[in-house]
Amino acid sequence: MRVLLVEDDQGVANFIKKGLEEERYTIERVADGALGLEYALTGHYDLIILDVMLPKKSGFEVCKTLRDQGIQTPILMLTAKIDIADKVNGLDKGADDYLTKPFSFEEFLARIRALLRRKKSDIVKLEVGGLSLNTQSHRVFLGDNELILRHKEYAILEYLVRNQDRILSRTQILENVWGYDFDPGTNVVDVHIKSIRKKFEEFSKDSFIHTIRGVGYMFEHKNK
Repeated sequence: MRVLLVEDDQGVANFIKKGLEEERYTIERVADGALGLEYALTGHYDLIILDVMLPKKSGFEVCKTLRDQGIQTPILMLTAKIDIADKVNGLDKGADDYLTKPFSFEEFLARIRALLRRKKSDIVKLEVGGLSLNTQSHRVFLGDNELILRHKEYAILEYLVRNQDRILSRTQILENVWGYDFDPGTNVVDVHIKSIRKKFEEFSKDSFIHTIRGVGYMFEHKNK
């Protein structure tokens, strides 16, 4: 399951991201409302977790714009405010649920599970060319052959596939797979991608993951 987290408080974002990744969710985090709106309009997510008090655009504005644009992805709004009027405002703008900080992680997970159960169009399988990813079991097949990927390898591959034909920097991959607690000088992304490529090469000559020199990586299936 792929989740967009729009939260400017880095401590809260790290807490949510770490907890959800342990539950095998794939998290993409942005820190302001304008960027959150852009990602939500152009990406494909199973759930959006949206803080109310955000730089550039408030969560209320983002939520209303998404609904006005026909985006029906479930939205869970987070806020430090306890005013009933704010809760009503968020729900009226199109939010599916509303949770007040601080909250227990168990309740947070339960609300997420409830929202995802309501979602009727869950995308379980991602397919491109002969590559198939099951986003629930995290099994990956290339044709009839299963690729055995480690957890981080799978997370990198899913992130690249969901952003097909889009150049992703090493920093973007680090932030979205490892979170914000990483050494910016590390070569861990390159090491993992080299490993993924070797596993592809066992079954295919098609190079799915392309290096963009000086920038990062891009997933592209050339034999379209």
